[in-house]
Amino acid sequence: MQMLKKSRKGLSYGIFFNMYQITQAISGIFCNLEQIINKYINIMNVLFVDLGNVCRSPLAETILKKKFKENNIKGEVDSAGFESFNINEPPDKRVIEIASKYGFSAEGKARIFLKEDFGKFDKIFVMDTKNYRDVMALAKTEDAKVKVDYLLNVLDDRKNKTVPDPYNSGIEDCEAVFKLLDKATDKIVALAKSPD
Repeated sequence: MQMLKKSRKGLSYGIFFNMYQITQAISGIFCNLEQIINKYINIMNVLFVDLGNVCRSPLAETILKKKFKENNIKGEVDSAGFESFNINEPPDKRVIEIASKYGFSAEGKARIFLKEDFGKFDKIFVMDTKNYRDVMALAKTEDAKVKVDYLLNVLDDRKNKTVPDPYNSGIEDCEAVFKLLDKATDKIVALAKSPD
C-alpha cells in the first residue's frame, strides 16, 4: 500500500513537471511568434536611456515618436534614466526649445530604468558608456543583453560612439545633439520598416 502511494506521488510530480515543461514551451512559441509578427507589420518598441532622462533620451524619444507616427509604425517609444533626483521632472528647457524649433513637442516626465523594461522593449538604446554599463548590469539573460546597444551604432556599426551630454553646456550644443539624434532616429525608422 505504501509503495502504491509513493508510486502515485511520483506520478503526480512527473505529470506536474511535464505540464510545466509544456507550458514553458508554449510560452516560448508565442513569444517568438509575437516577435515574428511584429517584424512583418512594422512594430518596434524602443527605449532610450541616459543618466538623468531630461536631455538626450527624452529628445530622442520626442523625435522618434513623431517619425513612427508619420511612417505608420506601431510600437511604444519611451525614455528612462538612472538618477532618482530627476524623477517626474519635465525635459530640460533647452530640449523643449530646440524640439519646438524643428517642429517637435518635447513632453513627458523623467523616470528610472526598470528591469521590467527588458521584457517590454525590443531595442534599448543608450547614449554613453556609463549608461551601457548601468543597463547591462541589470540584464540577467542573453535575450535581455542583445536588446541593448549604443544609439550611434545604428549609424556607425560597432564603433560604440557616444552622444555628447549637453546638460552643462549651451543651446548650441543641444542643437548639435538634436541633429545627431535626428539622423539616428531616421535609421531606426528604416530598420523598423525593414522585414530583415
